[in-house]
Amino acid sequence: MMLIGQYDSPFVRRVAIALRLYAIPYEHKPWSTFGDAATIAAYNPLIRVPTLVFDDGVALMDSFAILETLDERVGPERAMIAASGPDRREAFRLIALAAGAADKAVSLLYERALRGEALEMWVDRCRTQVCGALDALESARAARTTPWLFGETIGHADIILATMLRFVREALPGAFDLAAWPAISAHAAKCEALPVFQEISQPYHLVKPGEG
Repeated sequence: MMLIGQYDSPFVRRVAIALRLYAIPYEHKPWSTFGDAATIAAYNPLIRVPTLVFDDGVALMDSFAILETLDERVGPERAMIAASGPDRREAFRLIALAAGAADKAVSLLYERALRGEALEMWVDRCRTQVCGALDALESARAARTTPWLFGETIGHADIILATMLRFVREALPGAFDLAAWPAISAHAAKCEALPVFQEISQPYHLVKPGEG
């Protein structure tokens, strides 16, 4: 398999961590959607990351679709999400909240970095959406006493929560006071202390159009 995208993306990183935890070997291509757009387009016409190219040459994009496929490959006993029932539904809810917050954080980043002047109405809306998602995630984590969100072992919801918070902290320094969300901040720190998170890590750096 070949994973395309840089590890400073919360979505690329969540896929890479899952691959490592599933013990599925892959080749990493740290290509940028700006600097390496033409190269990525050969595999994914949307020029988005993550893109995972399977051994048969089929390329999947979008971390949700990729992880669903990997879960099917490893089977329900190893998959890092409940196979069915309320826990699966709740896991998808929390994953969607964390992924949505990451998406809005990306929007904020590009609004400030790529436009000459940020559209404040859009910035305010994105900030409200990020804060709302963080509030909901904080409530969910604070209500649990288990080591991980869904029991004794790490799952997809834990991973995207951690990768999202790191992205928010590094890509938007000072934009959000993460101390206001102590439960999820502590949870993310617990994730980041794991060897797999430390190995699959890249400090955030914005690559603008025309840069490599």
